[in-house]
Amino acid sequence: QVQLVESGGGLVQPGGSLRLSCAASGSIFSINAMGWYRQAPGKQRELVASTTSGGVTNYADSVKGRFTISRDNANNTVDLQMNSLKPEDTAVYYCHADGLVTRTGYRLLRVWGQGTLVTVSS
Repeated sequence: QVQLVESGGGLVQPGGSLRLSCAASGSIFSINAMGWYRQAPGKQRELVASTTSGGVTNYADSVKGRFTISRDNANNTVDLQMNSLKPEDTAVYYCHADGLVTRTGYRLLRVWGQGTLVTVSS
């Protein structure tokens, strides 16, 4: 069974920083892309940042220059360093893994983590 486990959410003041971590576990052979989405109350889930196994990254315009995504392919982990946080960054952040292939050859289009809450407030 494959699962993604996130950590690092919490309450931070505007202008502060947080680091989110996500670890994929299970019988994993490879993962194409990993990254983060977020969903604020009353809004749709949106892409924050993602990175492929080859290191190609993609960021939402709203977080460019403030957030940095990093990935450890060997350990199937992905981190999101969030700096200069704003109240509008408040959301549940979800880790995702796309194009996951298990060691038994089973292919999963997308796997989600359970989400971690980030609250930016004074």
